[in-house]
Amino acid sequence: MHSEAVSPILPPAPSSALGSPGLATSRRTIRPIAACALQGVCYLGEYLLALDSVRGYVLRINPTTNDTTILNPQHTEEFIQAEGLAAWENTLWIGRENSVYFFTLDYLALHHFYTLPYPVTGVAVWENTVYVASQKAGYIYIFERESRRLITRLPLPGVGPSTLAIQGEMLWVCDRVEQTVFCLDRATGEQHFSVLTPFDSPTGIAFAPQATSTDTTAYVCYAQEEPYVRDNPNNNLDSPFELSYRDRTFIHPLYFHYNPQTHIALSNGYLVEMSYVEELQPLEQVQLEDLEWRIALPTDTDRQTVRSVESIGLPFTEEIQQGQRVAVFKFPQLTANERHIFGWKAQLEIRAIKYQLTFEDVEKAPPLAADFQAKYLIDDDELAMDTPIIQAAAREAIGTETNILRKMLKIRNYVYDKLSYALTPRIDTPDIVLDRGIGSCGEYVGLLLALARLNGIACRTVGRYKCPPQADQRHLPLEPDYNHVWLEFYIPGVGWLPMESNPDDIGETGPYPTRFFMGLPWYHAEIAKGIPFETLTAQGQRVEDVSIGELALNHVRFVILEELPPNA
Repeated sequence: MHSEAVSPILPPAPSSALGSPGLATSRRTIRPIAACALQGVCYLGEYLLALDSVRGYVLRINPTTNDTTILNPQHTEEFIQAEGLAAWENTLWIGRENSVYFFTLDYLALHHFYTLPYPVTGVAVWENTVYVASQKAGYIYIFERESRRLITRLPLPGVGPSTLAIQGEMLWVCDRVEQTVFCLDRATGEQHFSVLTPFDSPTGIAFAPQATSTDTTAYVCYAQEEPYVRDNPNNNLDSPFELSYRDRTFIHPLYFHYNPQTHIALSNGYLVEMSYVEELQPLEQVQLEDLEWRIALPTDTDRQTVRSVESIGLPFTEEIQQGQRVAVFKFPQLTANERHIFGWKAQLEIRAIKYQLTFEDVEKAPPLAADFQAKYLIDDDELAMDTPIIQAAAREAIGTETNILRKMLKIRNYVYDKLSYALTPRIDTPDIVLDRGIGSCGEYVGLLLALARLNGIACRTVGRYKCPPQADQRHLPLEPDYNHVWLEFYIPGVGWLPMESNPDDIGETGPYPTRFFMGLPWYHAEIAKGIPFETLTAQGQRVEDVSIGELALNHVRFVILEELPPNA
């Protein structure tokens, strides 16, 4: 099954040892020329090998220069639609349709290894053991290589197609739907932790040959289509532009850090500059005396560090509301003819986070404290918690479940079963939303809050904006199309945990991804936890008869400054 290495195919190794932990920060994004959709990546020596499933190319890539060579120039047809790529010594392995194949670089014909009842999505090899992932089967099959005997199988984490990699005693599973890599014990399948990837649709993961179980850097490849505006000269000269799509595939370093004491796993982060500015432009005649305009500021969290905050346009004073920082802009008198711009600019270090808690970890969670019950179990935001439809839904959502984490997950899945996402002109109450079956992110949050609070789970709203997730566009102004809200739920003895409102609701009946259940990607800016994002008071009284939208236009801007180095 093995053959001797062939020197003409693999030239001398690059001089920089990119796999060494001390040089992890020197890794860079790799964009192989001519590649359409990389569906697997692995190391062979100091070079990366990648599989392009559209072209059928097996590519050798110099990670320091992007120099790319096709290793199978006369055998591309056999590799079209293949998935997963693994190497052991001088033998390479792939999956194609329901079968696993192996080949060598000096003899590129595919040799059949095993055929499963369902499609193969990933392969990994370690010594005499072959690991094969099948999403439809829901398992990782483990074979003895020489005899091709099935030894056992392990449950496959996640809900999407997965590729595999081995790092010492760890088996890594890269799930393209979950946008997650899972670290499992290679022998038992026990999950140690999982981390979110900085881009969506990850399709392969590779560790350097010298990587040990303590190394916290890998390479992950990605493949998806991206929309772009194309100038088509055949169109009408008055409107030559059209929307089109193109392949986007690349390889990017994944940095991760897991702290088992805190149950927190962090991955790639970015230094981001965020600006929030109001442009005062009243629609109607208005006059307000002693106006105080409050805008919440970003906060420090387990994944977000506020480096600096400064005012824009007008100065502000700062106050604390329920532990949250708020900027206060003061206007002695505000009239319809006044024009101002005012707001804040903040530099934020933001990383992806995933809390690693199991149902068993919270089985003996203490009761919710009385002050939390009084504050976070009440209907304080038109949640319709006293309506029959919401009370019945709260009972139906959890059934007989008593574990607080399982209850929260069941409530989330219940809401996903009942609602479909759509942008709505206004936020309706949860009873109306549940009845019509369609909701925006804010309406998802309202229904989740109502059902959780009725089941004794403290919850609060978090927001307010997401940086456009274009991490490769540095030093350019990026403007989000919409605001966004999600929530946090509280587990006594543990603390507040994040949960997205609707992005994981990607199917009609599930199974739903859990990537953003107890997790957030790098591009969420955490502001205003449990407090209003923006409020007006005049002469000490809440302004009720004039909305902020009638007074000003808001401008939200993000600038991605740099990718943060690996976590300490």
